[in-house]
Amino acid sequence: MKKIFANGKDELEFFKELEQRHSETNKTVSETVTEIIENVKINGDKAVKEYTLKFDGSLPEYYEIPRDVINDALDEADEDYVNALLNAMENIADFHNRQRQQGFINAKENGVIMGQRIRGLERVGLYVPGGTAAYPSSVLMNAIPAKIAGVKEIIMVTPPCKDGTPNKDILTAAAVCGVDRVFMLGGAQAIAALAYGTETIPKVDKIVGPGNIYVATAKKLLYGTVDIDMIAGPSEILVMADETANPKFIAADLMSQAEHDVLASSILVTTSEKIADETITEIERQVESLSRKDIIKKSLENYGAVIITDCRHCAVEIANAIAPEHLEVHMENPMELLGSLDNAGSIFLGQYASEPLGDYYAGANHVLPTSGTARFFSPLGVDSFIKKISYTYYTEDALKYAEKDIVTVAEKEGLTAHANAIKVRFE
Repeated sequence: MKKIFANGKDELEFFKELEQRHSETNKTVSETVTEIIENVKINGDKAVKEYTLKFDGSLPEYYEIPRDVINDALDEADEDYVNALLNAMENIADFHNRQRQQGFINAKENGVIMGQRIRGLERVGLYVPGGTAAYPSSVLMNAIPAKIAGVKEIIMVTPPCKDGTPNKDILTAAAVCGVDRVFMLGGAQAIAALAYGTETIPKVDKIVGPGNIYVATAKKLLYGTVDIDMIAGPSEILVMADETANPKFIAADLMSQAEHDVLASSILVTTSEKIADETITEIERQVESLSRKDIIKKSLENYGAVIITDCRHCAVEIANAIAPEHLEVHMENPMELLGSLDNAGSIFLGQYASEPLGDYYAGANHVLPTSGTARFFSPLGVDSFIKKISYTYYTEDALKYAEKDIVTVAEKEGLTAHANAIKVRFE
């Protein structure tokens, strides 16, 4: 990992290096995905099956997974695993239930009625990676807030395993969460199928869930045709630490994100050079026992850094500038800093609030903005699955009172038909 002493220059150069991650993807990806989208839009299921055969090697036994197969996966699942999902689900539901909004109605004395309705989306598509990159936790994090928001139907797509069968751990999570229908397909073709609908797969209003660069690109290109959760980049973690921190914990947490992807970024910002050096030593010791050590080493070498700064305030400024997906605070009295940390997807306070706690169990959502977009994006939540509908009722007297103002503004804009629509009512 790079060791940087914050001086207003060297750390800024590193920040620029982080931004380059977005340009390191294959330049042909967008062209390939555009071709897939157009093919699926025109040819529907036929195109989807052709791509499944091309990219997965064989067609699965069935396109839509029968309900009894999903239920069997739950019945046959390891009891400890099911209990872990149920406990996590309880925490996730408790957190997200507190995000629910209420509509409002405002009846004024002059007879005007204004209001807003809150409605869940009709149908949402959930993309879940399969095979070796299967994340059952993402099923919970996407499906539970959607259910709480009032989404009427959740359609899940997930790639088949190499033998053409579904990933049973994912099916178990889908059964626990109450996912309505599950289809075996993946890649950009799955996103296109959800966006446009096919003879078999229903068209959805929004697509959520993580995926590879082809999936992410398809979501980006189809935004507008369908809503999406966010344009996700590689995983990120920034740990703020002072002399009270435990280097063993810091090292473990940094590597927990580095193992996701060679493009993942893991950064330590510390007020203690001693903690910096000891953390680097701990990484070198711990990494050798980890199954994804090659990915971790490459990620830390290319996009990891230890930044040494003068004070807690300086560490806060750096954290806000990077706006990381995950932000851990291993500092004395971490709650004191919470009000100053404005740019982060999710904040973990104290040395026992390890980031994987958020991934799997605590309850806050783990679908978070990346690549600095935490400056203006929020985590996935109940709000992500609702739409707001405003309504207005006016009496004749109330409109007459507003007539002059409305006509004045409409004529300033040169929209005489707008003005006429008001004036005609009082001629």
